[in-house]
Amino acid sequence: MASGKINVQTENIFPIIKQFLYSDQEIFLRELVSNASDACKKVSTLALTGELKGDAGDLRVEVKLDEKAKTITISDNGIGMTKEEVEKYIAQIAFSGAEEFVEKYKDKADGIIGHFGLGFFSAFMVSDKVEVISKSFKDEPAAHWTCEGNPDYDLVEGTKTERGTDIILHVSDDAKEYLSEYKISSLLEKYCKFFPTEIKFGTKEETNTIGEGEDAKEEKTTVDNIINNTAPVWTKSPSSLSDEEYNNFYRELYPSTFDQPLFHIHLNVDYPFNLTGVLYFPKLKENIEVQKNKIQLYSNQVYVTDSVEGIVPEFLTLLHGVIDSPDIPLNVSRSYLQADGNVKKISNHITKKVADKLDEMFRKERDDFEAKWEDIKVFVEYGVLTDDKFNEKASKFALYKSVVDNKYYTLEDYLAKVKDNQTNKDGKQVVLYTNDADAHHTYIENAKNKGYDVVLMDSPLASHIVNKLEQSNTDVSFTRVDGDTIEKLISKDEESISKLSKEEEEKLKPVIENQVDAQKFNVSFEALSEKDQPMQITQPEFMRRMMEMQKTGGGGMMMGGLPESYNLVINNNHPLISKILNESDESVQSKLAKQATDLALLSQGLLKGKDLSEFISRSVEMI
Repeated sequence: MASGKINVQTENIFPIIKQFLYSDQEIFLRELVSNASDACKKVSTLALTGELKGDAGDLRVEVKLDEKAKTITISDNGIGMTKEEVEKYIAQIAFSGAEEFVEKYKDKADGIIGHFGLGFFSAFMVSDKVEVISKSFKDEPAAHWTCEGNPDYDLVEGTKTERGTDIILHVSDDAKEYLSEYKISSLLEKYCKFFPTEIKFGTKEETNTIGEGEDAKEEKTTVDNIINNTAPVWTKSPSSLSDEEYNNFYRELYPSTFDQPLFHIHLNVDYPFNLTGVLYFPKLKENIEVQKNKIQLYSNQVYVTDSVEGIVPEFLTLLHGVIDSPDIPLNVSRSYLQADGNVKKISNHITKKVADKLDEMFRKERDDFEAKWEDIKVFVEYGVLTDDKFNEKASKFALYKSVVDNKYYTLEDYLAKVKDNQTNKDGKQVVLYTNDADAHHTYIENAKNKGYDVVLMDSPLASHIVNKLEQSNTDVSFTRVDGDTIEKLISKDEESISKLSKEEEEKLKPVIENQVDAQKFNVSFEALSEKDQPMQITQPEFMRRMMEMQKTGGGGMMMGGLPESYNLVINNNHPLISKILNESDESVQSKLAKQATDLALLSQGLLKGKDLSEFISRSVEMI
């Protein structure tokens, strides 16, 4: 029997491990199964080089739970260790530089959570005693190492006769939740679902049909419960895979999702860094935040995290799928990770691949691209707003839909289409847009009557996109079609004649103001066409846009305290306005004015509650 002391200068290393990792102690299983998988890969390599005598056999990791004995055992039939190797790799190398480790993380309770590097000693996060029983592939006796969570250990010759290693965790009372079959199964599912080595956890029953026709019968058999897919889609050549296989893998990643992805991008790079993976474009919903944290990061098929904001640009977090790279530093803080050279290269490469894929689809399969546009436009817009390199490429395939002819255009093509008719007196092109074609039907019809076009911009990021486009195209302005009267939206050198004099306007103004909230509505008069509405509600473009940006996280806080304000525009040339002005009975005049203002409010969805009920009753009475 041999005894010794782990080579560590700090006596309290074990309490420190538990303290710093407690909030994510479940990673112990990932670490130990990963080590076991590595041992299997090593013996497989030795078999290929001829250093291993005989065949490596069927390599496997097995996880066993004994609730009665309060143990979890992780076994493998990999390379194994001799007594000397156990002492070297566990008692010395694992804690080399331990003092530096403690100094680095003593003020950062979460500094090392979720990262590789702790390996074997993560076992002590859930155990008060750990045993290692290992038999090397070399012709030497087995080794049996025991440690009870302090720097002292025992190392004796073991009785194990078959190649491989058993790690036996004697689970501590404060970690007894891990003595649950459901808990271990869920951790294996989370962390080890795509490990490259087959992992067994217990057994399961399978039902098979024996015979055919009337003689057919079902037979249940007990088989090993293999919890992982050792050859996931991203490890294969794209040319060997069908769309069905990609879709099946999507369902494997997200079993509770019923929607099919729109399309996918297969990443496969081996220089100047290693990167594989598959990214899927889902159908994006209105709530962008709900879509995030769906990309899973792996390192050599070992799950790391689903928080990849520091590894991929922010807008790409809306995608789903898998990224696998051994070149991403996993034992560093997020700020350092963002500054890492390889991470930046990987991030830029993924952005380029996504942009190139979208551009290729637009050029080669435009009809199909247009059919998918409504489902991916929020993603593209998010990229345009947050990533300059993506924005440069997106100008080639970002689309805008005309509500007049229902066709899609790139911005360049659309500006060429409306240039002649929608250039104002100052030589600036004006793009009219709507976020709701049904709600703005009247305003759109007014624009069409002038020969103008209107583009649909109905995403939650529309206000931000409009600002971005105006910054990039200084000779173009965007105005929502209900932002003002059609004559003012695109101002021309045209003179309008008013049927009302200034004195008549001043006489009528208080009558109209009495029908609305004076703090919310600004009453003004304009000489419009007799065919236009008698009154129109408009909202200044700048005010409305800034308030919309405020709601979606932009524009600063300066607009937060401002109340909504609207313009109530009176059409001087409409017969109803003249009728209201000339009505001698004040009660009838007030009633007509109220009905006209309520109609204008109703057209913008601003007539609600009691006011709406009174409008309906008044309308029935007047009919």
